[in-house]
Amino acid sequence: MKPFAFERARDVDHALSLAAASPGARFLAGGTNLLDLMKLEIEQPARLIDVGRLPLAEIAETAAGGLRIGALATNTAVASDPRVRSRYPALARAILAGGSVQLRNKATVGGNLMQRTRCPYFMDAAKPCNKRLPGSGCSAMEGLSRSLALFGASEMCVAVSPSDMSVALAAFDAVAETVRADGSVRRRPVETLHRLPGEAPQVDTDLAPDELVLAVELPPPPPGPQAWRKVRARASYTGAIASVAVAGDRVALGAVAARPWRARLAEAALADGASAAEAAAAELAHAEGPEGRRSLVRRITADAIREAREGAAS
Repeated sequence: MKPFAFERARDVDHALSLAAASPGARFLAGGTNLLDLMKLEIEQPARLIDVGRLPLAEIAETAAGGLRIGALATNTAVASDPRVRSRYPALARAILAGGSVQLRNKATVGGNLMQRTRCPYFMDAAKPCNKRLPGSGCSAMEGLSRSLALFGASEMCVAVSPSDMSVALAAFDAVAETVRADGSVRRRPVETLHRLPGEAPQVDTDLAPDELVLAVELPPPPPGPQAWRKVRARASYTGAIASVAVAGDRVALGAVAARPWRARLAEAALADGASAAEAAAAELAHAEGPEGRRSLVRRITADAIREAREGAAS
């Protein structure tokens, strides 16, 4: 790990002013992803700004009947909150599937959203990777990986988002709220918080360097049952090979793109009366990548939709 400066923010304004004055600075919350990447010298920030003690951990009701979840709420706190468990069970299940107990106790909602890909070639500094070193090439294109993008990839990058939580948040139409040093506040769908790789895969999001995630806001849950499915290499903590969140008539896919992927073709097919299998096939008809991987995602998408429909019928 290379030397870096460290400073603990007193409040949000202090954190933002430090970031604005320090090119290359990074915010540090739970550190479950950033510190690992620093040890591997994949991330080399000149300064860390510790925001972990800021008062941004509250989970509160909104006037509209949803929930506002502070960016520093831990994954454990969110998954165990009675309101989340009763009204957004797919979100609770996604979080519980996303890491070990120890990681969930430290990982935060904001950090979960900002975590970087777990593509094995990105994580290996000895391998060419356009996301890590622009212009060096994409080893995953001709390499071996169970998790390649099926949607939204480019010739520069086929890495996928590792966040299970964001998949469920996308299915609930959740919104992320951020603030910059000039005081400007932005709200954007979690679904589009991350960029597709295009010609600049090294840029994960459209957040400015001095922009801090304050909270995630969930609207009231949509009517209808919910479901969550995740396929992974082993039952213990590991990233998804593919995942699906269903919330009423909404479907989101995970580990298939550089951001959570709303399956809008599947949603439209369901609205027209299609079966679960037909809706999944409609979405995957436009996927790229190995047939085996497309078939896997098609099957678990159909399974999750059927699970939700069976819940509606019971």
